Amino acid sequence: MKRRPFLWSPFLMLGAAKDGAVHQSIETVRLALTAGSGHARAWRKQYRMYEATMFKSIIGLSTATALLIASAATAQETTTEDATPETEQTEAIEGSEALDLGEPVAAGPQLGERYSKDKFGDWDLACIKTEEEQDPCSLLQVMTDPQNNPMAEISLFRLAGNQAAVAGATIVVPLETLLPAQLTISVDGAPGKRYNYSFCNPIGCVAQIGLTQTDIDAMKKGAKATVSLVPAPAPDQTISLDLSLSGFTAGFEVVDVVTN
Repeated sequence: MKRRPFLWSPFLMLGAAKDGAVHQSIETVRLALTAGSGHARAWRKQYRMYEATMFKSIIGLSTATALLIASAATAQETTTEDATPETEQTEAIEGSEALDLGEPVAAGPQLGERYSKDKFGDWDLACIKTEEEQDPCSLLQVMTDPQNNPMAEISLFRLAGNQAAVAGATIVVPLETLLPAQLTISVDGAPGKRYNYSFCNPIGCVAQIGLTQTDIDAMKKGAKATVSLVPAPAPDQTISLDLSLSGFTAGFEVVDVVTN
């Protein structure tokens, strides 16, 4: 009997934003990676409680504000019938000084927000907004399934110094990944390499890997890499994700060089 392929619920994500909308797509990945896990259910329950509390607070605040305004209006009608225009103008100015007039919001990404600075083929030069003159950036790609649902992401940067690894990468995959099976990366069908996972958190499981000059050269020459992982609920099956190498060479030349 032919087995049906395993459908991994953490992978059934909503569509990721495209064309440089890095922040929105990553937020989608962050929420969708935990779908089907206890963390997601707890988060949704907490959010519903928060939403209900905020709704009650807003209703109560609106009622109190309406009563306050009505009382103030009644008091003004009974006490200021004989007020002169000069007095009314003075009171209006003094009242406006107690109100929050707001402040302009700067256009562009906010502090701590990730944004797409440039695009190279299927890769984004994703940066984090900081108070420094130059924001730190990495080469980013979100991997999707055949239905274009986001499945995982890779963030890559160059490394300085005379060492075996000339680049580093952080790969985030869904929770319920079988960690002992490791993560495999191959380029254009060539024999791949296996990497250990570093840790898991509510976002997903993370592999922090080093790439040699040989690895980078293969990615520059290649058309597509394949990232493979094994779901814990179905350890006899493998999930293979396509990692496009379109634009990788140009993007790698401009991405940040990390010294430590």
